[in-house]
Amino acid sequence: MTPEQENQIRESFDHQSMMTTFGASLDDLTPGTCRISAPILDGNQQQHGFGHAALTFGLGDTAAGYAAMSVMEPGHEVLTAEIKISLVSPAKGYRLIAEGTVLRAGRRLITVEAKVFAKDAGENRLIAVLLGTMVPVKPKPTAT
Repeated sequence: MTPEQENQIRESFDHQSMMTTFGASLDDLTPGTCRISAPILDGNQQQHGFGHAALTFGLGDTAAGYAAMSVMEPGHEVLTAEIKISLVSPAKGYRLIAEGTVLRAGRRLITVEAKVFAKDAGENRLIAVLLGTMVPVKPKPTAT
């Protein structure tokens, strides 16, 4: 991944208002992988005090998307075509960590997965697994 690609991804992340609302940070980025984390804020909890599934899904989808973007040519982006989530445990803890990975990068489709963990008392517990498909999007031509 070139410095240009990494800068593009970090700038894109900084423009995601939902990630800002979640208090999320882009913690690690390497070719084919991305790790994003966010605190489980009071406003992101469901009625039982666990992190809301929307928080879990948003972090997992975003980590998978940026993992896909990390294997694209500079300037290209991706959109989620479909993504499935399996919630395997309640999001109990104080922080969620989403790790996105590219499983296969094709010209027209990029298969991705993400695992989301809840950090609680120093332990990271798997709470969700996502599997999806990202579609490469060519950059818009610049006006002259």
